[in-house]
Amino acid sequence: MHTLKDSLSSKKFTITAEICPPKGTDVSDFLKKAQLLKDKIAAANVTDNQRAVMRLSSLACSVLLLKQGLDPVFQMTCRDRNRIAIQSDIMGAWTLGVKNILALSGDHVSFGDHREAKAVFDLDSVQLVQVINKLNSGTNMKETPLKGGTGFFIGAVVAPEAEPWEPEMIKFEKKIEAGARFFQTQAIYDIDKFHKFYEYARKFDVKILGGILLLKSAKMAHFLNTNVPGVTVPKHLIDELEKAKDQLEKGIEIAARQVKELKKFCDGAHIMAIGQEESVVKIIEGAG
Repeated sequence: MHTLKDSLSSKKFTITAEICPPKGTDVSDFLKKAQLLKDKIAAANVTDNQRAVMRLSSLACSVLLLKQGLDPVFQMTCRDRNRIAIQSDIMGAWTLGVKNILALSGDHVSFGDHREAKAVFDLDSVQLVQVINKLNSGTNMKETPLKGGTGFFIGAVVAPEAEPWEPEMIKFEKKIEAGARFFQTQAIYDIDKFHKFYEYARKFDVKILGGILLLKSAKMAHFLNTNVPGVTVPKHLIDELEKAKDQLEKGIEIAARQVKELKKFCDGAHIMAIGQEESVVKIIEGAG
């Protein structure tokens, strides 16, 4: 099985996509989506209770993807676990055959479906990358030698359209210093701005996957602008969606256009279709 690391090392344009775990134990739909994407993407990112909504675990779904012949990217957030559980789950993923990990802070519980839950955030996303790097070198956070370490390809997240940019830049460089080797970006809509970020990022020994978020409707675009920090959908794209007979089809066309633009200079694209995984195939085909 070709891995994400192989694909990014080969310097060919690499496409990954997100597959959301189900809200329950019926994995039939999840597996159908995996099969649909299997030969179209280099790796499948498995979200960790995305937007703080309870779902089947990222670890369980990553193992299911391995059995389907897909290389999973196991997401690990800081929201729900303390440092003991985090290290334990990371080692568990490695022993089960998972090779890629993506370190994130995680959406706050106030966004989710269990708002009375206690948010943990024992570590932040930079510390999480440091922890994974330590486990890779054969010790835990307390410098205690392990009987067998891990060997993860470590990923992290960056928001190139964040305003102001300076705090995000500091965090980005700290994550690289901590051991991150590939980055998925938050949704990008300003390709010129992203191109400038990419030119700056090339100074470092990391690979960048530009985040492409499928706009299913103009309503969704307005929601992102109001509620999601670091994401700005420009007015001309919202106008395009509003004028379209079929807004989802227009959204697919816009996403394909964005992937085509990234192909000119970036290492790859990470496509987020949020429950519309079948649209990922159309986006890839539309991008040529």
